[in-house]
Amino acid sequence: MPPEGLQEPAGEGHSLNLDLILDLPVSVSIELGRTRMQVEEILRLGQGSVVELKKLAGEPLEILVQGRPIGKGEVVVVNEKYGIRLTDIISPVERIQRLG
Repeated sequence: MPPEGLQEPAGEGHSLNLDLILDLPVSVSIELGRTRMQVEEILRLGQGSVVELKKLAGEPLEILVQGRPIGKGEVVVVNEKYGIRLTDIISPVERIQRLG
């Protein structure tokens, strides 16, 4: 049975059986920010170096599944571990479509 609120999208005359994929592991990444550097700059990096990112402090972080964005969130601390509070997320149907 699909998660609550998730309807099985029909495609090419048949419906997708989501039960077949619900227990598949996928990679989830949280992107803090990006930057571009020249090889020379990368070779100068050492312990204690600071890499400046293009994202501003307080901006939402990108949440990626299999390298594809599915939402945004903010950093929280839960039991002394970092976590992400979702602030914006695409619909369940769109998430499934983006995995394909």
